[in-house]
Amino acid sequence: MEKTNAIRILDSKKIEYTLHDYSKSGAISGIDVANFLNEDPKRVFKTLVTTGKSGNHYVFVVPVCSELDLKKAAKCVNEKSVEMLKSKDLLPLTAYIHGGCSPIGMKKFFKTVIDESAKDYDTILFSGGKIGLQIETSLNNLSKVIDFSLNDIKVEQ
Repeated sequence: MEKTNAIRILDSKKIEYTLHDYSKSGAISGIDVANFLNEDPKRVFKTLVTTGKSGNHYVFVVPVCSELDLKKAAKCVNEKSVEMLKSKDLLPLTAYIHGGCSPIGMKKFFKTVIDESAKDYDTILFSGGKIGLQIETSLNNLSKVIDFSLNDIKVEQ
């Protein structure tokens, strides 16, 4: 299998993780991915990149069954407001495409906030850096490769 930036970084730091391949599933939405992998959608997370009023970029990681609460997100990064990054800007900024964006291995590190519900699980799943691939690891292991904070940033769908 072709290694993504996220996988290369985890391997280089000797971080324990599990890869889940859903490339042959036809799954498109995060809920579809969770269902295909037979996982609780509250334990499968999506990575969202935003732009603050200041022009700074932020990464928010929320369960696939939830939406990012833009007001809560802005507050926790001390911005007046944040908005979702336009899809066309994602690849040049992060080196990842929409649907395959991992919080690990972007071109540049951006302040990252993970929804606090992640601490309810021993491990969480998130994009492995390309569509069809999920990484499963603990928050403790994730903290060895990226800095992040935990905060209440989601709104249930």
